[in-house]
Amino acid sequence: MTKRARSFDAAAALYAANRPGYPPALFDAVEELAGRPLAGAWVADVGAGTGIASGLMRARGAEVVAVEPGDGMAAEFRRAHPGIPVVRGDGDRLPLADGAFDLLTYAQSWHWTDPARSVPEARRVLRPGGALALWWNDLDLSVPWIAAQRTRIRERVGAIGLPPRESPDGLGLTTREVRWSRRIPLDHHLANQASHSAFLLLGEPGTREFMATERERLLALFPGGTVEESYVVTLRVARPAG
Repeated sequence: MTKRARSFDAAAALYAANRPGYPPALFDAVEELAGRPLAGAWVADVGAGTGIASGLMRARGAEVVAVEPGDGMAAEFRRAHPGIPVVRGDGDRLPLADGAFDLLTYAQSWHWTDPARSVPEARRVLRPGGALALWWNDLDLSVPWIAAQRTRIRERVGAIGLPPRESPDGLGLTTREVRWSRRIPLDHHLANQASHSAFLLLGEPGTREFMATERERLLALFPGGTVEESYVVTLRVARPAG
C-alpha cells in the first residue's frame, strides 16, 4: 500500500467522526445489480476503514467480514463495530477462502488496489454468480459552491495528485449514479475535508491555515453555520465469478 493510502491510520478517529455515510438508495442499487438481497448474503468489505459501509450492510442483514490493512483504522473499526469480524489484508492479497462470498465490496477503496492482482483475487473469493461492487461517494461538482471549493483545494494540494480510479477490464461492469445530500455544521464539513488523504499528507499547519480561510469563505455563504453537502455516489457492479 502507498504512503497516501496509509495516511488514514493517523486520523482514524477524525475519519470516523466526520466522513459521510451512504443513503439507503445505494444499497437498493447494489442489491438490484448484484441480483440478490443483502439480507443473508456473505459479504467481504475490502478496505473497510472505520466500518461505515460494513455497518450499514450488517444493518440490512448481511453477514459481513471486513478486510482492512491499517492498524489505526482497524482499531477504530473494532471499537465501532465489535460484532463484525475484521481481518488484516488488502485487495491485492485477500486473506479469504476460495469461493466463500456472495458479494465483494470496495467502498472508496478500489483505487488503492492493482487491478492486475485485485481482479483475480475477486474471482477467487467469490462464489459462482457472486458480484463485485465498487463505489465512490463524491461531492456533487454541479453545485457551484462545491465546484469552487474543489478548485481551491486542487490549487492548494494539487501537487500531491489524486489516486486513479481504474475500472477493471472485461468484467461487464454496470454503472449507476445515486444522488443524495446531508445537512451538517460547517465545522463538521471542514473536518470531513481535513480527513482526506491529500490534507493528511499536507500536514497540520498547512491544513489548519487552509481550513481557517475556507471557514470564513463558507460563513459568508452559510451565515447560519449549517452546510448542505450534495453527493453523487458512482456505483459499478460486475459478476466476475460467472
